[in-house]
Amino acid sequence: LGLTPRLAHLVLIGAARGIATLASELAALLAERDVLRREAAALDADIRTRVDMLRARGRAADADRGRLERVRQEARALRRALGAAASDASETLDEVGALLALAYPDRVAMRRPGDAPRFLLRNGRGARLDAGNALARAEFLAIADLDGDAAESRIWLAAPLDEAAVREALGPAVVTESVVAWDARAGQVRALERERAGALVLKERPLRDVPSEAVARALVSALRDGGIAALPWSDAARALRARLAFAHHIAPETYPDVSDVALLADLEIWLAPALAGMRKLSEVARADLGGALLGRLPWAARSRLEALAPTHLEVPSGSRIALDYTDPAAPALAVRLQEIFGWPETPRIGEGRVPVTLQLLSPAHRPVQVTRDLASFWRSGYFEVRKDLKGRYPRHPWPDDPLAAEATRRAKPRGT
Repeated sequence: LGLTPRLAHLVLIGAARGIATLASELAALLAERDVLRREAAALDADIRTRVDMLRARGRAADADRGRLERVRQEARALRRALGAAASDASETLDEVGALLALAYPDRVAMRRPGDAPRFLLRNGRGARLDAGNALARAEFLAIADLDGDAAESRIWLAAPLDEAAVREALGPAVVTESVVAWDARAGQVRALERERAGALVLKERPLRDVPSEAVARALVSALRDGGIAALPWSDAARALRARLAFAHHIAPETYPDVSDVALLADLEIWLAPALAGMRKLSEVARADLGGALLGRLPWAARSRLEALAPTHLEVPSGSRIALDYTDPAAPALAVRLQEIFGWPETPRIGEGRVPVTLQLLSPAHRPVQVTRDLASFWRSGYFEVRKDLKGRYPRHPWPDDPLAAEATRRAKPRGT
């Protein structure tokens, strides 16, 4: 036939479908430069206009008459080579799009949402028409000619086609899949049954009976972009995470890393169970992040946690004061000096391995000293503090022997 493989394929498909004349006309048109002059071609990318001109039904004023005649001769030669009868010239143009799609399945395109005539090809590339083009409102196109390899190429020749023709042309490439994914525009997880061919989504319908684990994974993917700090940490969950960081510091073989990097890497594992039944970011606020962190631990490690990293320490005054694990290498206890009279040594946690950093406070809860060696403080540092603060806080005890004095939470009664 003297044609390129793609055009020869088009002609053979047309002959097999009983539309050899139409296929010959299309092949002849595509083998030659566009018969429409460039100004007119820019406004009308519909190849059916060119077929009409070949059949002397369209206006030829905008055509290059020399090219048009060469195309007619080539079309007749192809028709004769295929043994098509002259009466075949009565074939309508209804199948132009379907025939092009069968010959150019990689160039089937679907209109993108919006008013602009922008299209998405099966391979994910973009293509466009000018707003006033004759094909600007088409839902699907079979594209025969487009320029360049740009992310969004210009369409020069195409034909419209319907969804049935798209499905016929793409055949086994059309697959049905279940998709559970985060929809940023809707602000929630969507579960869909989707029919698509490459980048072209032909149909979507809601998917019922979606496993909650799949929904949770999709929600986790949306949360990942915000990072660990953006999760809805309650004060209790933050405190637990800090304790777990300390536990990991001294017993890494038992307690997993809870740093931002580690939690982000394992987000699907530890967070997804806490998101059961949720679909929207607004619902994540009720997620039990503390419970999710504990869910990573075996029962023995959970039971050991309180002994290893207690939430509070009881001081000699009887107060139970929360430990601060902000620095996992140096847990701290902020306590008023008068409440630890009689405490001879620095308390230790981590099953006796780690001394607590004592942040000693004045009666007004202002910091006066930081120490990890309480015995040394009683021998020297205490008396410097006592000298500075006794006059400022006369209603509070400042004994000469703090180890023998009774710890207290209260000031002395007025007048004593």
